[in-house]
Amino acid sequence: MNIMFIEDLPLESSAEANDFALKQYAKGRDFETIENTSLTDKNRLFKSFLMGGFECSTHRRRGGKRLDLISATRHEEFAEADYRRLLSLDIKTARDGLRWHLIEKTPHFYDFSSLEKQIEAAQKTEIQIIWDFFHYGFPDDLDIFSPEFIERFARFSTASAEFLQKNLNQTLIVSPVNEISFFAWAAGEVGIFYPFAKERGDELKIQMVRANIAAIDAIRAVVPNARFLQTDPAIHVTAAKKHNQRAAEKYRLAQFEAFDMLCGRLKPELGGHPKYLDIIGLNYYFHNQWRYPSRRKIKLGHAEYRPFHRILQEYHKRYNLPILIAETGIEDEARPDWLEYVWQETNTAKLNGIPIQGVCLYPIVNHPGWDDNRHCRNGLWDYVNDEGEREIYQPLADKIAAILNSERFYLMSSSRQ
Repeated sequence: MNIMFIEDLPLESSAEANDFALKQYAKGRDFETIENTSLTDKNRLFKSFLMGGFECSTHRRRGGKRLDLISATRHEEFAEADYRRLLSLDIKTARDGLRWHLIEKTPHFYDFSSLEKQIEAAQKTEIQIIWDFFHYGFPDDLDIFSPEFIERFARFSTASAEFLQKNLNQTLIVSPVNEISFFAWAAGEVGIFYPFAKERGDELKIQMVRANIAAIDAIRAVVPNARFLQTDPAIHVTAAKKHNQRAAEKYRLAQFEAFDMLCGRLKPELGGHPKYLDIIGLNYYFHNQWRYPSRRKIKLGHAEYRPFHRILQEYHKRYNLPILIAETGIEDEARPDWLEYVWQETNTAKLNGIPIQGVCLYPIVNHPGWDDNRHCRNGLWDYVNDEGEREIYQPLADKIAAILNSERFYLMSSSRQ
């Protein structure tokens, strides 16, 4: 079953949708009472628990224009300044991306000049990067449904892994295919992403699982110690009417299909195996819970809203693997309270023994909207000026400071006991 995700689609103002519930949740919270153990974890995979992600989508609009969010946010020009901004807040790990369509303009020839400034910046700052290899975009000459697509993606992954390994002195961490399930729905089922196919969502999901497996094999052949982040939206779906409840639950359970294929539980003929699931990446936004079949959002605080830590618990029980909140964020004034909610729920999950490895604010800088170029105010920093400066959204910065200070407070208190 190919499910419909709405976590990346433009919706009505998030501040209007959930602002009241978030403020009620945040009211009276005291960060210094939170026993957050993220700084004391001995087995953590990342340099920092709190991370920042740079939007790197490269798919085509229906009118033919290709998006390039790394270029649109000028991150490619000011990567070093962007990384140093993160480090100034003690954020030492970031998500960033490669742009396949720029690297392989001619089949089987790889030009990494589009990546040079990010690489140079990572070298200078020593920030840890999780690299997206496929974030919705691919070379124009490829048919995504063809066997050639898998072969070309594997070769691209080999070349990219070799380049990164040669130029960076850090463990290679790759997200091979961002959001298999969402992309299969958007590009294969309802036709809102290139190649705008319809009613081929399941076919595209299987194709992307095959491409993911091929890429991992290719990368491990040249970088045996590479780590892999598999991402998809974490969702919850309910139905108000009894006769829709079974269909709603089937819809909800479909969120696990891609991961189940990768580890061989579902459609084992694809070649899935537990070795292809390394780190579970869950993308979670305020609109990841809705009613079936209307797709009407369930707001935080509603009786039907499932606490996020319960969703994390289900993923842990199902896969028993490290989990990263790979994307989370919201637009406008609700940003600080949304981060607080996710942080508190993540903390609850950790205290219940779930191996949460981090929370990634995504995106970390504001960007133009995919469909209409609107100014999306969903990051910590705004558009950059010609001097490489970005205005910070101070309420969110203050919330981050409170979170990190609470961790240091707990660490100091624990050391005295």
